[in-house]
Amino acid sequence: MTALRLSVESLIASPNEAALAEQISEHLRMTTGRGPSPSEAKSWERSLPALARDLADAGLSKVEMLVEYKLPLTSKRADVVLAGVHPRTGEDSYVVVELKQWSRAEPSDQGEHLVIVDGMPGGEMLNPAEQVRRYCEYMCDFLGVLKDRPQAVHGAAYLHNAMDLDVDGLHDQVQDERSRLFTKQRRGDFHKYLRERLADKPGAEVADRLLSSPVAPSKQLMEYAANEIRDREQFTLLDEQQVAYELVMRAVDKARRADFKQVVIVTGGPGSGKSVIALSLLGELYRQGRTALHATGSQSFTQTMRRYPGRGSTRIKNLFMYFNSFTDAEQNSLDVLICDEAHRIRETSTNRFTPAAKRIGRPQLDELMAAARVPVFLLDEHQVVRPGEIGAVQTIEEYAQSRGYTVNRVSLDEQFRCGGSRKYEQWVLRLLGLNSGDPVAWDGDEDFEVRIAHSPQELEAALHAKPGTARMTAGFCWPWSDPRTDDSLVDDVVIGDWSRPWNVKRDRAVGDAPPSMLWATEPSGFGQVGCIYTAQGFEYDWSGVIIGPDLVARNGSLVTVRSENKDPAFRSKKAVPDVDFDKLARNVYKVLLTRGMRGTIIYAVDPATRNFLTHLIPAIET
Repeated sequence: MTALRLSVESLIASPNEAALAEQISEHLRMTTGRGPSPSEAKSWERSLPALARDLADAGLSKVEMLVEYKLPLTSKRADVVLAGVHPRTGEDSYVVVELKQWSRAEPSDQGEHLVIVDGMPGGEMLNPAEQVRRYCEYMCDFLGVLKDRPQAVHGAAYLHNAMDLDVDGLHDQVQDERSRLFTKQRRGDFHKYLRERLADKPGAEVADRLLSSPVAPSKQLMEYAANEIRDREQFTLLDEQQVAYELVMRAVDKARRADFKQVVIVTGGPGSGKSVIALSLLGELYRQGRTALHATGSQSFTQTMRRYPGRGSTRIKNLFMYFNSFTDAEQNSLDVLICDEAHRIRETSTNRFTPAAKRIGRPQLDELMAAARVPVFLLDEHQVVRPGEIGAVQTIEEYAQSRGYTVNRVSLDEQFRCGGSRKYEQWVLRLLGLNSGDPVAWDGDEDFEVRIAHSPQELEAALHAKPGTARMTAGFCWPWSDPRTDDSLVDDVVIGDWSRPWNVKRDRAVGDAPPSMLWATEPSGFGQVGCIYTAQGFEYDWSGVIIGPDLVARNGSLVTVRSENKDPAFRSKKAVPDVDFDKLARNVYKVLLTRGMRGTIIYAVDPATRNFLTHLIPAIET
């Protein structure tokens, strides 16, 4: 964990608020690669000295201040954590403080803990008392130093510019002994609250213990998760799924007894049950009191896992991480790390925001394997669709073996997502030239329907008429515009006189269109065309796929046309040579064509390609 350590005395003694803001800004740039916004810097200049004066007036000048404290395994930061000694017990004691300059705010009718802040753009915000309560809960769930000691952490939201009447109703939104909200009118109460939890004794060693604490999900969190996931488990594992499940559980037992590390690789096509295995493992591991986390490289996938298995529980959501969350993880701090969608693993966890000092070139695979005694990789090699993704079986195996780790591999041969149609997946692989053999005609399967549409209108109408869920997707052959100023989407995907927008780019709804990570699961997602970045990892009953002009039929097979592709990730031929583009583009369509569980309807923009497919696929029944 990182934080800028400041003392109350230094803040009181130094009147240069701009220098303080620059000191914190430099800390942020060094640890995150990003500088603060002007409003963020201004808030430090005004709020931190105010808090320091309050601590001094409360007689707590020796308390340690951890500014911009980074919560473990996340990018979230608490404004300040006060570290000190409890006045009655003498034990380590912490108060998490969220500082707000708000002058006026009122409860929103849009949510139990949401507020509307006067003069603040962006709509509803979380009540800061609820925000800090969740920070306290998260710290207890993941920090070993707080194991079995939830009473050691408390929170306070300090609105030091507001009077009680200015924020009427905010106090009543959060009724929890762990968190309180104070205004400048309640400054005396704030001082009393702090003195009840902190003594005027040096807090440096207490801060050291927090910053160096081992990080792993707590026993209480795992028991809670086990109950939550058990209530929602509706999975019966079949054949190789059960083999993979038992293999991981045996590896966990062996690793615990013999200080032993074993890597498990589970491969399978779309719908073969990789994520079902992941959730079943999480539930059982938590029931046994094992430490485990789930990670992916996909924001859409992780957010959906948080939304459904973790439905209604913020604590459960925190168990679903990203691959780049483990850069600072302690060696073997977890029993199991489940890397779902492992084909999304990248060479390193660094990006353009990573500070130069942290760009050490450590492989992301090394971070993931080091974090747990049993790293589990669930992947489909035909779903590598972006430059820089290295999640292939051979790559993972070779790296594990180079570190001296034992590797076990399980192949999930059966096809569960596509109506049980292994035949359809093999047909798609041949159609796209990803398996040996020429494309062949689809001769039917009682479990799965495949049809060709002769226009996008026909495709959309056919999907609309189907029972169950349906989505349209397309190759990245059209520009992807930002929303208009009136909060409407641009109809970027234009084919003749038919046009539709892409799915929303970001993680907020635009009009009736859901945020990007919920496009595949919210009913209102049907009106937009999904791209590879949104569709990967999800399924729906009926899939409509628009094959763009970047994949065309020539001389009896499909070939890629790079000039027709609009994906910025493929723009540089130096970064993505033509041979790599060809493989990645085919993988993109493989993913899009294997999202449907009951059937797929295909439309090709290129007339020759449409004619080619007409000879392979039956027409839509009218």
